[in-house]
Amino acid sequence: MQSSNPVNIKRSAYQTPVWTINHTELLFELDSAATRVTSVLKLEQLSDGPLVLDGVDLKLISLAVDGQALQSDQYSINNEQLCINNLPAQCELGIVTEINPEANKALEGLYCSSGNFCTQCEAQGFRKITYYLDRPDVLSTFDVSICANRELYPVLLSNGNLGEQVDMGNGMHKATWHDPFPKPCYLFALVAGNLAHIQSSYTTGSGKTVQLYIYVEEHNLDQCDFAMDALKRSMIWDEQVYGLEYDLDRFMIVAVDDFNMGAMENKGLNIFNSKFVLANSETATDTDFLGVESVIAHEYFHNWTGNRVTCRDWFQLSLKEGLTVFRDQEFSADMRSRDVKRIEDVRLLRNRQFPEDAGPMAHPIRPDSYIEINNFYTLTVYEKGAEVIRMIHTLLGAEAYRAGIDLYFERYDGQAVTCDDFLNAMQDASGVDLSQFSHWYSQAGTPQVHVSDNYDAQNQAYEITLTQELPDIVGDAELPCLHIPVRLGLLNENGESMPLSEGRVEGKSTVLDVTQQSETFRFSNISSKPIPSLLRQFSAPVYLHYDYSDEELAFLLEHDVDSFNRWEAAQRLTQRVIERGIGAAIGAAGEAANGAATANSDQATELAQSQAALIDAYGSVLSDDSIDPGFKGEVIRLPGIDTLTNAQAQIDIHAIHAARSSVAKALAQAHESVLESIVNKAHSNRTKNTMGERSLANIALSLLSEAFPEKAIAMADKQFVDACNMTDRVAALSVLCERPSPQRDQRLKEFYDDWRNNRLLVDKWFSLQAMATHPQAIDEISALTLHESFDWHNPNRLRSLIGSFAFNNALHLHAADGRGYALVASTVKKLDQFNPQIAARLLTPFLQWRRHVSPQKALMENELVSISKEPNLSTDVFEIVHKALSID
Repeated sequence: MQSSNPVNIKRSAYQTPVWTINHTELLFELDSAATRVTSVLKLEQLSDGPLVLDGVDLKLISLAVDGQALQSDQYSINNEQLCINNLPAQCELGIVTEINPEANKALEGLYCSSGNFCTQCEAQGFRKITYYLDRPDVLSTFDVSICANRELYPVLLSNGNLGEQVDMGNGMHKATWHDPFPKPCYLFALVAGNLAHIQSSYTTGSGKTVQLYIYVEEHNLDQCDFAMDALKRSMIWDEQVYGLEYDLDRFMIVAVDDFNMGAMENKGLNIFNSKFVLANSETATDTDFLGVESVIAHEYFHNWTGNRVTCRDWFQLSLKEGLTVFRDQEFSADMRSRDVKRIEDVRLLRNRQFPEDAGPMAHPIRPDSYIEINNFYTLTVYEKGAEVIRMIHTLLGAEAYRAGIDLYFERYDGQAVTCDDFLNAMQDASGVDLSQFSHWYSQAGTPQVHVSDNYDAQNQAYEITLTQELPDIVGDAELPCLHIPVRLGLLNENGESMPLSEGRVEGKSTVLDVTQQSETFRFSNISSKPIPSLLRQFSAPVYLHYDYSDEELAFLLEHDVDSFNRWEAAQRLTQRVIERGIGAAIGAAGEAANGAATANSDQATELAQSQAALIDAYGSVLSDDSIDPGFKGEVIRLPGIDTLTNAQAQIDIHAIHAARSSVAKALAQAHESVLESIVNKAHSNRTKNTMGERSLANIALSLLSEAFPEKAIAMADKQFVDACNMTDRVAALSVLCERPSPQRDQRLKEFYDDWRNNRLLVDKWFSLQAMATHPQAIDEISALTLHESFDWHNPNRLRSLIGSFAFNNALHLHAADGRGYALVASTVKKLDQFNPQIAARLLTPFLQWRRHVSPQKALMENELVSISKEPNLSTDVFEIVHKALSID
């Protein structure tokens, strides 16, 4: 919907529904250009007022109440609503509408994808199908009938259990579906098309047999087995860890190519972006397999945390998403390396959510207002929301947490509830007071925790003081203190864990509950000055400040028993060296501009010393064969540009990139032989390598390419040719893409020619070129928008090219001539005319424009202003641009 004066919807203005719908009957007569939808709604009035139904882009054919047709003077209608007065308190409303799925390029409601029909109704897509109470607190049972041409659409699917299938003659057929569980309309789904499927079954702990189906286009059938296996493992895990069984006779997954999101948890009929279903050993990378596994689990887990218990309103979105993300994170950690999974989750949180928390779109995990709800499917709601659930798990402990979850379902099964209802269940079951902790749901921004300490040798006592500083996002000087769980351990000079006498001791760690602005904790029987290992396992989503020396960080990297903090020590040490390089580069540039001959010699000396210490630390990690290869790869992976920019008050992308490249080059030069040996070993064992070994080898190859480009090109070219899996082939092509060379051109052509009929691999082909940092990158990306395989209407293709450039190519996005910004801004303007969701998300890198140095700051502002002046901006783009520019 487009509006010149969009409405700001506030959580405080929530009102219970005046009417509810006890049962919904739907008949779809499918036609790609003119689908007729007949709905029969069994209505009940709950309080005084007219019936106001939501509806957008609908052609109304007829209305009837209890079988009597309504005349045009008995109702009112506009572009967004249908209003009927003077209805009986209980009645049956019949509505016939017509829609055009083929023209629906926003991919909301009912639309066509590759000749098939599918739906996306979350958050407000159902109103594009028929007039309805399109709000999550109206729950109804559904009976759905679908009529279509049998030859074109042999498969007809909807939510729930399959009823009858009827041949209607004249080449038409009909299928009926019944969903016995009341649900909001955002969980409705329909799929119709020429699809093949694989089928299996699963027997629950109570003995119920569930039929499992995955529907895809026939040529993709050989890429479904892993998804089916991941689904079964998810069902087992949810029973074992949460005691939750599946409740319908069948569970269905459908993969579609055109989808704005990753997947959707519609009751019993999950519709997936094909990216998160299709995977086999020939076509998928390790990252692809992990993504499929995680998203399959996430959507399945929603059956209870989102479907059986759903949200009262969209402000409560984290009620289902934060909880379900935490569940899928724990599932993946149990399936794979828990240490690596935790690192990956925290990296995403810090690189993408922390900046969101510090920008103009900052909001609590339970927002207070929105103009466009699609803009609040954010990392704050999802990833920070998951961290809040993780903190509850930490505060309560595993047993009490499970008791709270059990009580939550016992109380609220079949209802639409709030975040407060969830907290009350957890609190009542555990006896732990969560009233102060609840401020996490209403506080925007990332807290800062400052740590100081003191060791009393005479009394063998160690004191540590933790002070919390909250971000004042809305100018509120009276922000309440948060309840922050800080997990820590103490190490002696030999790297041994010391006794812990404060907090909730858990083995070699303890959890300190920081509830005041500043608190001091005293540890007794500490025989020597300890080195604290702080915020173990990243126990709270905060910035933590403690003045570690370089030597102490290197010590923690070598000795800490907490794997996350070993990685954290490596990251901090590396980031510190890079930041010194940034400072030296900026200082040298300033002195040169002022006519000075040399940079500050003390600064240069400090940089050289810290770089030497970092090289030694990396050497100890690389030579330690006892370290898991996957974890070792994460330790030697340099902090990304996102991580480095987040730490800068003023962002100079080009100085950051240069300093990072300099450190990477120094590390590669110092450890050339061992890095090369890691790559060669992986190459010689390529048919036997584990996921961790492949990751380590490809990180090593990437490092080598910084210092030895010609050698790395030759190694990458050989790896591309000899690779027996897509992980190594894509990693090799990524290295080749960074620099112009005959090998680069040849392998890009080969890759495209080999996989031009595989949409997901062509997406990778676009993405690798979009992320390349060689000088001609922007020209190549612009040219690729004219490529025969580029499709402006396919979200995956847009994300692979323009999205990869905007989010993962900071060097060229922030080009000094502004061409990177212009490329993204022109894309946003074009997309906003037919897919506002994708257009709005591309603006994310512009939200930090005020923190950039000139000329980038002014160039970004100019593009934002230009977009703001476009006629008929969608509410999606309007909200983001106006908040970025602080336009009221």
